[in-house]
Parts: sequence; structure tokens; C-alpha cells
Amino acid sequence: MLPIKNKPSYLVSLLTLKCPHCREGKMFLTGSYSKNLMKMKDSCDVCGQKMEIEVGFYYGTAYVSYLLGIIFSVSTFFAWWITLGFSLDDSRFFWWMGLNIFLLLILQPYLMRLSRTLWLSFFVKYGQERSLDH
Repeated sequence: MLPIKNKPSYLVSLLTLKCPHCREGKMFLTGSYSKNLMKMKDSCDVCGQKMEIEVGFYYGTAYVSYLLGIIFSVSTFFAWWITLGFSLDDSRFFWWMGLNIFLLLILQPYLMRLSRTLWLSFFVKYGQERSLDH
């Protein structure tokens, strides 16, 4: 078990793409908008947690990434509705759609990496004892 000094926040470590086991080590080799954006480390530099638990482990992240995109789109829809509203007399709905698509394209590299971090955190818990081969 990891000694608990100051337990890092789950949400902060998730959003900063940190290892779910120690919540300190970086999971990815490069930044979100670099050439090899999905290139992950083999194991955490801090605690040694393997990043790919088994072959094909990250196939499930497609569903998580899709869900994150839906949550983002619904959030922007309600934010637009509350601030600007929608009307049948003008094209505000189409402006929202265009802006939403643009933002999703810009955020997609980060959302893909976030989905991998979230997926791994479903299976690896903070400070959990693990066998030596993991």
C-alpha cells in the first residue's frame, strides 16, 4: 500500500492525465497536440504501474471517448440555450452546431487521452496493492 501523505485529488489527477495508481506520474510521453499524441509510457516513472494491463486493453476507450463527446455537446447545448437561447426565426441553432463541432475537433486529442486515463482508472485504484508483474 502506498503511504498516504497528501492524497492527490482524483479529479485533478484525471484531468492532468496522471497515473491512477500514484496520481503523480505522467501517462503519456508527449503533449496532447504533438505528433505522437497517443504514445504512452510503458510504466509509471513514480510507482511502476504498467500502462497497458493486457493486449488490446484500450479498445474500450472508444466508448468512453464517445461518452465524453456527448457530455461536452450536451453541456455546450445547455450553456448556449441559457445564455443566447434558440429561436425558429434565426440560425442560432446552426451557429451552436458549428461552434460545437469546431470545439470538438480542437479538443479531440485531449478527450482521447482523457478517455485512456479514465479507462485505466476504472481498473487501477489509488494506492491499491498490486502483484509484481503489474
